[in-house]
Amino acid sequence: MKLVTHLHNGNENLALLINNKLYNVSDADVLLPATMQALLEHWEENIEKLQTLEKKIIKGQLLEHHFTYFQEASIMAPVPKPTSCRDGYAFRQHVASARRNRKVDMIAEFDQYPIFYFTNHNAIQGPGNIVCMPDHFQKLDFELEVAIVVCKKGRNIKAAEADSYIGGYMIMNDMSARTLQMEEMLLNLGPAKGKDFSTVIGPMLVTPDELEPYKIPCKENHTGNNYNLKMTCKVNGVQVSEGSVGDMDWTFAEILERCAYGVDILPGDVIGSGTVGTGCFLELNGTGLLNDPQYKVQWLQEGDEVEMAIDGLGILKNKIVKEESEFSILALKKK
Repeated sequence: MKLVTHLHNGNENLALLINNKLYNVSDADVLLPATMQALLEHWEENIEKLQTLEKKIIKGQLLEHHFTYFQEASIMAPVPKPTSCRDGYAFRQHVASARRNRKVDMIAEFDQYPIFYFTNHNAIQGPGNIVCMPDHFQKLDFELEVAIVVCKKGRNIKAAEADSYIGGYMIMNDMSARTLQMEEMLLNLGPAKGKDFSTVIGPMLVTPDELEPYKIPCKENHTGNNYNLKMTCKVNGVQVSEGSVGDMDWTFAEILERCAYGVDILPGDVIGSGTVGTGCFLELNGTGLLNDPQYKVQWLQEGDEVEMAIDGLGILKNKIVKEESEFSILALKKK
């Protein structure tokens, strides 16, 4: 199933996306959850009902006035209010390239265990404008990623069973203000202000059954589902990044195993993969300069349009907008 959250009559509504039409779930069956979070909190008791509803819609057993065209709807993040948001570090290619560009060796620990950091779950947004403060424009960057959402509570789960805790997959753009990020991380803590202003997910949540045709084996000596889903990013219509979800070295199952060690994971937790190889300007600029000292670096600017696409997960579109403010925390540094 493809699940979408959109504003309808001023309210957040959960809808099924079928043939470019949105069918509000609770309009079709008042006993079904009206929001994504309500669905996630009661996933196992409602998922089969949703599948049955989808089949009825496909067979034409619902009245035509029960839909809104996707392109005419006000699309929100599929999970507008995550219970938490973590971001992983799953793609070896990205990590190795970034370290090579800084002229440091690949870190051996990458291949020993998956890691993640917590980001601001209150700064989640969907398609549309990304509003940035002046300091964000100091090396403003995108990050092309895929994300999952947890659909049932778990603790101390093993990777071999962890895929059953995944409700669905989404595109993620982990926005980054690199000057703020690099400044803070000199103190060996973070990321913080370089990351917490916007994390974009969407435009839909796609359940794992939809991705079965794309399934491939995970990397050797790893555990969990993996999918051959092409990933691209365009800025102002020009493609700048390309990779595949199948390039993940650490699977989401393995990341979940680590996340759940000694702590509860909860329905509504969003977890990103980390950046795919070539999936941000920081890496692209570093590689370009390594090969050509005259390489023209690029960062996101006001008015830029960012378009991310992943096979089976749709297209996520955003525009960079400047906040009407001169306030700068970079200017507050003590001498």
